[in-house]
Order: sequence, then structure tokens, then C-alpha cells
Amino acid sequence: MDKWEFYKDKKKEWRWRRTAPNGDIVGASTEGYKNKSDCIANAKRNGYVK
Repeated sequence: MDKWEFYKDKKKEWRWRRTAPNGDIVGASTEGYKNKSDCIANAKRNGYVK
């Protein structure tokens, strides 16, 4: 099962990344979000299931 991570970047904007069990990053947000909820919504459009 892939690991999903939500974090703040250097600009203090929210981003997500998806990491495969072998440690490879297999997906990531292409932009930063001011609100975490917007970041999570984007991740859901890319396969995130809570």
C-alpha cells in the first residue's frame, strides 16, 4: 500500500506526495496550496482515499 504524506513546503504552502512501498515517489502535487483542505481535495483527484 502506498504512503501519502501532506506537508508544508518552503513557502509554507501545503503539498502532498505519494510513496510506493519500495520508497519511490510515484506522485506529487504540482503546486502548493494555502489551505490543507484544498491540498487534500487535489490528492483525492489523484487517487488518495482516506
